[in-house]
Amino acid sequence: MSELADRLAIQDVMTRYAAGVDDRDMAQYRACFADDVEIVGFGSESVHGADVWVADVVQKLSVFGATQHMLGPQLVTLNGDKASARTDVQALHYMKDDPETTLTLWATYFTDLRRESAGWKISRHELVRRGTRIQKG
Repeated sequence: MSELADRLAIQDVMTRYAAGVDDRDMAQYRACFADDVEIVGFGSESVHGADVWVADVVQKLSVFGATQHMLGPQLVTLNGDKASARTDVQALHYMKDDPETTLTLWATYFTDLRRESAGWKISRHELVRRGTRIQKG
């Protein structure tokens, strides 16, 4: 694969990641991760394993109605079959029991990926929070 093709493939992984959450397409979301993924910064402890993480996300999403994860461009560093990406995110979360209340998160994803037989997969994913705001109706 060319460097450009790898960069586009990594961008697609991150876009499928966000769309999978927002569309509640957990099969699409799960496909973004290596089986042994490490997840950091989404709670007090790291999460290990894609299936464990996806189950955790399903539980976390249960309090929200709609969500929208808007991603900035990825700053990608390639190193053979490994890569890292820095992605800024603004995520809107509408509360299920109070749709007039919105939680907005500003953050940066620091994501390590590796090329597997099925394509690029997230092997480590870290959320660094920049700020949050709760806005009522």
